[in-house]
Amino acid sequence: MPRSPPQTKGRGSFPGRRWLIVVLRALHLAAVIALGALLLGAPAAPGWSHGTVSGLVVATGLAMLALDVIADRRHLRTVAGLTVVAKLLLVAGLGLAPAPWLFWALVALSAVVSHAPASFRHAELF
Repeated sequence: MPRSPPQTKGRGSFPGRRWLIVVLRALHLAAVIALGALLLGAPAAPGWSHGTVSGLVVATGLAMLALDVIADRRHLRTVAGLTVVAKLLLVAGLGLAPAPWLFWALVALSAVVSHAPASFRHAELF
């Protein structure tokens, strides 16, 4: 059976990169869910505060952003890249001043930008 040609490795690519992104995304989503639960009044795990959980959201988000920027330096000029930076700053703010309405606004913003057409998400703003 003929084999597929090897895939060309792009800038920022390394063995295991895809799985690292999958793990980071899973941790990020778990932290976002925990933050939302805390903001809505669910009891936190011992020692976990809004700040702790916001920190986890920011740390995993920054790690994913770093991988995107390493792969393409222009990422921070795009709608998607700049939206991520804005969301991370707002999440950091949630750690200092919890506000459920802001959490829901961030969820809505994330859904809209991540599911918008690629031509919008990847448009360079400057």
